[in-house]
Amino acid sequence: MPVMEIIWPFLFPLLGAVIAFVHVSWKHHAGPRVLETFLAWQLAVGLGLGYVYAGLGHLLFPDIVAASIGWPPHSPFQREVGMWDLAIGIVGILCLKARSTGFWTATLVTYGIFSWGAGLGHVYELVVHGNVSINNAGPVMYVDLLYPVFLGALLFLTYRRREGQGCSREESREEAGN
Repeated sequence: MPVMEIIWPFLFPLLGAVIAFVHVSWKHHAGPRVLETFLAWQLAVGLGLGYVYAGLGHLLFPDIVAASIGWPPHSPFQREVGMWDLAIGIVGILCLKARSTGFWTATLVTYGIFSWGAGLGHVYELVVHGNVSINNAGPVMYVDLLYPVFLGALLFLTYRRREGQGCSREESREEAGN
């Protein structure tokens, strides 16, 4: 079992955390801005680049990806999943520029619905069909189920702390640009 198949689901969220740490240290952010910066980089890198990577895998190497999930080769479904992954990945990257509560919330709700559906599909395939392929019953299943909860908690905490400090929406948008 290649190591990359085990670590790739965690690679982009970890990279996003490292970039956020460097950003926060460089800009000397404090308070709610730390959480907001961390969330922005998780959305852009953890979700965004992670899903662009996954989408390109489904689109450019469909039979290899299908085998790693336990699916039959030559499935047209790979194109659909690949296009979805690519689309939500691009939306995640756009979260660096579009820093409104509404855009981030819509991104997370959309991503969460798909991710939980995929995660539950992995659980179903594991339990009902005994599919223990690395990209069905491995780390991808756990990331599909838990990463949306993590991002949702970050979003909730970010805006709760911001409101707790009495920031208006306009001030929050101005601060988010820094």
